[in-house]
Amino acid sequence: MRDSMDIVTRIAQVAAALRPAERKVAQTILGDIAGAAEMSIRALAERAEVSEASVTRFARATGCRDVRELKRRLVQASTVGRRFLDSEQAHPPTSAESILADIDAVLETNRALVQPDVFRAAAHSLVAARMIIVLGTGGGSTVMADEMRYRLARLGCPVASYQDALFQRMVAATLSARDVMIVLSVSGHVPEIIDSVSIAREYGAHVIAITAVGSPLAGLANVLLPVQAMETDFIFKPSSSRYALMMMIDLLSTEVAVLQADRSQELLRRAKYVLDAHRGGGNRQPLGD
Repeated sequence: MRDSMDIVTRIAQVAAALRPAERKVAQTILGDIAGAAEMSIRALAERAEVSEASVTRFARATGCRDVRELKRRLVQASTVGRRFLDSEQAHPPTSAESILADIDAVLETNRALVQPDVFRAAAHSLVAARMIIVLGTGGGSTVMADEMRYRLARLGCPVASYQDALFQRMVAATLSARDVMIVLSVSGHVPEIIDSVSIAREYGAHVIAITAVGSPLAGLANVLLPVQAMETDFIFKPSSSRYALMMMIDLLSTEVAVLQADRSQELLRRAKYVLDAHRGGGNRQPLGD
């Protein structure tokens, strides 16, 4: 059995095929995973009203070598995903107000991390770049990588975004000191992203990271634009960290636009002209749709 086995899923999968006594153990554990992880084999057997031998057989039925390994995996499951195991979290504390409050909070927190000089330095490197590569993977950073590309492309920057991990590695190997890589990762711990950045740095590329302070990715960056995630226990709400990423993207792209103001103004005028000619509408419609 692989070391990263999800013990909660494994128990749910095998429960129906277990003997009645072992099924009682499964029900007891699934009813209180954190508590079961802290119980002795005797206490767990008493809680499930079975023998200690039944607990041992149950552990082996789940793919664990013994009860000790079972408990270790239960500790891991409860530590990593405690808020995803609590059925009470399925109920939102409030309606839209709670979601909007979280958005306001993450924007205010990340606003305090903004350093204008750092954004200007990043913008200078982007304007001078032969090619700009934007990487994101997983969730919000995947979408935001494309958003970064949209913002820079309309300013005339040579830019491409990539989400496939294998292709990211390939592209990283094509870069040079004339190129810039922008990397978005809320955690800064994604192994595939870190590998691609390491490859890009090996070939001399300049790396701008929008990520968490103190993360492995932050340690590889030439320029760090820090973001701080603020997750809540309401697991069904989309992560508000996306708004922190978008704020950093808007600030960085605006710095690029201002740095090359005359060129940006002309390119944006052209884009607005062809859009209005195509779709019609008033002068205050957005540049895009």
